[in-house]
Amino acid sequence: METTKPESWNTPSQPRPENKKVVAGVLAILLGGLGVHKFILGYTQEGIIQLIIGIVTCGTIGGLIGLIEGIIYLTKTDEEFYQTYQVGKKGWF
Repeated sequence: METTKPESWNTPSQPRPENKKVVAGVLAILLGGLGVHKFILGYTQEGIIQLIIGIVTCGTIGGLIGLIEGIIYLTKTDEEFYQTYQVGKKGWF
């Protein structure tokens, strides 16, 4: 008897959790002073704090924090980002 092996395109894969690395990284660089990337990752308290810092400092310090975080997000591997910011819930840097 010959056993058939399922074709790879027809084999269901494990559902991967959504990785928000690119979206959070780009938003952190572009809109970091508003803390949008924090809200995308589910960090409501940190997002509000960054929004207030951005408003009070006219976007300079909040924007700088966002730029740094965006670069950090985009330079991590997908797995590192997922484990650190989505599983580990690391709120800052």
